[in-house]
Amino acid sequence: MTRVGLYPGSFDPIHNGHTDIIGRAVKLVDKLVLGVAVDTGKSMMFSLEERVAIVEEAIAPFRVSTEIVVLPYKGLTTLFAREIGAGIMVRGLRAVSDFEFEFSITAMNQQLDRDIETVFLMADPRHLAIASKLVKEIALLGGDVTKFVSPSVKDRLSAKANRS
Repeated sequence: MTRVGLYPGSFDPIHNGHTDIIGRAVKLVDKLVLGVAVDTGKSMMFSLEERVAIVEEAIAPFRVSTEIVVLPYKGLTTLFAREIGAGIMVRGLRAVSDFEFEFSITAMNQQLDRDIETVFLMADPRHLAIASKLVKEIALLGGDVTKFVSPSVKDRLSAKANRS
């Protein structure tokens, strides 16, 4: 039986904290689906198509050991997980505030689908402060995001920041 995991997110943009979680999640499942949320209610810098392309680039090194699929999705994450056959939902935690937020979401998800288990992976201490919102802000203000994202993501951020 294939263990399918889902790592959902907006990935606007994907950063080193995300890729750290992906690198560890592939050790837990046979197939990992990265669900790129279509509508998150957040203000996005990158279009859905751009986010999917950026994630595809970022995960290339992880495809050697595990099947990884990048799919956009809309609506309830638990419904998407069921559609793709995921029994595991992967979530990353950075701080206590993340835990409180994720705890409430997990409790609701369990009410929606008891067959999907949520697995929390703690962020590597080097990535505790990284958040997509902060990375975008640094890039827009002309700061260096080299420590936080891959070179290709840095280039895309720079291009967007220069257009603003």
